[in-house]
Amino acid sequence: MNKIKIAAIVGPTASGKSALAVMLAKKYRGEVVSCDSMQIYCGLDIGTAKPTESEKCGISHHMIDIADQSVSFSCADFTAAAHKVIAEIAERGKLPILCGGTGLYIDNIIYDTAFPEVGADEEYRNSLSELSNEELHAKLSVADPKSAMQIHPNNRKRVIRALEIYHLTGIAKSEWDKRSHTSESRYDATVIGLFCSDRNYLYSRIDKRVDEMLGCGLLDEVKRVNFANSPTASQAIGYKELKEYLDGKCSLDEAVSNLKQATRNYAKRQLTWFSRNENIQRIDISGKTAGEIFAEAEKSLNSI
Repeated sequence: MNKIKIAAIVGPTASGKSALAVMLAKKYRGEVVSCDSMQIYCGLDIGTAKPTESEKCGISHHMIDIADQSVSFSCADFTAAAHKVIAEIAERGKLPILCGGTGLYIDNIIYDTAFPEVGADEEYRNSLSELSNEELHAKLSVADPKSAMQIHPNNRKRVIRALEIYHLTGIAKSEWDKRSHTSESRYDATVIGLFCSDRNYLYSRIDKRVDEMLGCGLLDEVKRVNFANSPTASQAIGYKELKEYLDGKCSLDEAVSNLKQATRNYAKRQLTWFSRNENIQRIDISGKTAGEIFAEAEKSLNSI
């Protein structure tokens, strides 16, 4: 059976993925499939760097604004929805172009992860609810060191789920992930990764983006978020840092500094995740123009 041809643009935040995806979509008659765990939520716009209508340049974008902030939208939910969208794009004779920095989502789509049918143990979850984020992460580091390296201590929901999977099955989540990647991908995928040999160059781009977000009204957007009804926003970079300022726990300068540092740390984790994938065709963006990066990406996609 012929596989659906897809392209994927991956890499750290502020590396220019969205702009490159649009340029490639214009050249290869493509449509963009966002693979960002936060862009799926309505109302989280500026802080998640959702492309504006002008930035989309008339190119159709999918998997954006598909869930309310109060809804728990899992990676499995995302993957199932993305597979459907990709099939529909291909049926229209267009090239599906995945674009995003959430490595788990990208990998689960391309490499057909089979999620374990593991239920929930409310009693066990309740026993974990009294532990701090640091205590939970320390517990995961013992039970499943690989997952602990991949999941941020503040991502309480994912830490608890990884502990729950180990508790119910006796098998680490990282082992389940490894087993699930043994099947052949349903797609003929070309994956282009934007990397940065000069970290200071990437960090300057991150700082500039944060300043631009603030200039576009990020603080007002955070003010509109109902954190009591939005557990997702409370974990999202940009929202939790500025909420500290709004709650009077720090100055605005301190909140912005914390936001920039948190974004840099996230970029490091993204680079670590994607560096493990030997199938990624890497492009070093350090000091290059968008046109130069596009020219290199074209070489990878000319066979499509």
